[in-house]
Amino acid sequence: MDTPIYYSKAEFIETDTGNKVSRRATIAGPQNIILGGKTIISSGAIIRGDLRRTGPGHAVVISLGRYCLVGEGCVMRCACFWFTRDTLRPPYKTYRGNFNYYPMKIGDHVHIGANSVVEAATIGNHVVIGKNCIIGKFTIIKDCAQVADNTVIPPNTVVPALALFSGSPGRFVEDLPESTQELVESQTKQYYTRFQPLDR
Repeated sequence: MDTPIYYSKAEFIETDTGNKVSRRATIAGPQNIILGGKTIISSGAIIRGDLRRTGPGHAVVISLGRYCLVGEGCVMRCACFWFTRDTLRPPYKTYRGNFNYYPMKIGDHVHIGANSVVEAATIGNHVVIGKNCIIGKFTIIKDCAQVADNTVIPPNTVVPALALFSGSPGRFVEDLPESTQELVESQTKQYYTRFQPLDR
């Protein structure tokens, strides 16, 4: 077994489903965020669940699957920005004269590297996003895809399954092997197992 990754038990909140959320992360609108279980939200991460459609009741804005890792300093928010004369407003698209926020769905076994900004519409299962990446508005990343460190994926891009994207702007580099699903699943499960409290 690999070396454990220790964390201070006082710094993380652990849920009944095994999610571990840093007390130093900013979770805005937690009632609009779903964590699938055994997901780790690292220190300094910002998840904007408060940017949602108007109206009564709760709306799921950001949904993360099982065994996901949101790295230190990541920012996750949905969709796009619009401007008035002097204000910056949250993500939206107009539909029948009204503006709407669009939810972000992230699959199982997704690793998002440190200091990345994610505004994607959908991220599939078994996806690896490197450090310092920018994932543009309404981007769709299919299953088993990978985005290299320091990559900028432009808005409305579709990253195909089993593809590696890199660069600024992000472009196709190579096809990934068919074993990518098993490799990524193994890595995310091992990382979760290794992530242990220092002070039991």
